[in-house]
Amino acid sequence: MAITGEWEKALHPEFKKPYYAQLYKKVLEAYRTETVYPPSTDIFNAFAFTPLEKVKVVILGQDPYHEPGQANGLCFSVHKGIRIPPSLVNIYKEMSVDLGCPVPENGDLTGWARQGVLLLNTVLTVRAHAANSHRGIGWEEFTDAAIRVLADQDRPIVFILWGTPARRKKALIHNPKHLIIESPHPSPLSASGGFFGSRPFSRTNDYLVRCGLEPIDWAAANEE
Repeated sequence: MAITGEWEKALHPEFKKPYYAQLYKKVLEAYRTETVYPPSTDIFNAFAFTPLEKVKVVILGQDPYHEPGQANGLCFSVHKGIRIPPSLVNIYKEMSVDLGCPVPENGDLTGWARQGVLLLNTVLTVRAHAANSHRGIGWEEFTDAAIRVLADQDRPIVFILWGTPARRKKALIHNPKHLIIESPHPSPLSASGGFFGSRPFSRTNDYLVRCGLEPIDWAAANEE
């Protein structure tokens, strides 16, 4: 799936840069010779599901799930019928405590994406069974460019940065119209170190409402 619309216009300069040509070759070769997630048609789903002009919230993760059937191109999301991964279990726990809403029955987050929540990883592909295996091949530079595009938007956007790779992107966000919410990653390894109790969902909605924007219906994570 190619990037289209306003995203394509904004990111078009990146496609002409040497690093992107090398990234393209490496990713193409990886899909040819290895098992890589998500499916190649889903790599840019975050941009497809949430057009640039509709973005109100950005959730930044690390890299895609690396076990079979999990990654679908939206960070932390899995298709209906797939067991909810531990990080998303913790996200749902925090959401339920924060908002007093029930936990969704599956891990499909397209309902968030359709409401203007860009679900973006800092690295967009991964080798099967090997977390962080595509770190350093060029994706970080590309997602830096996407964050700069968002940071330059002359409207309020909430950036939710979970985990160290995502929190590094904070340096790219200077516009005072934006709100940055950061915490440790929701992984079971780190969630107790500050993710639980960070209340990102209510803080996001409070800010959107103060800015005159429609809040996110976080309980409607799953599209019908």
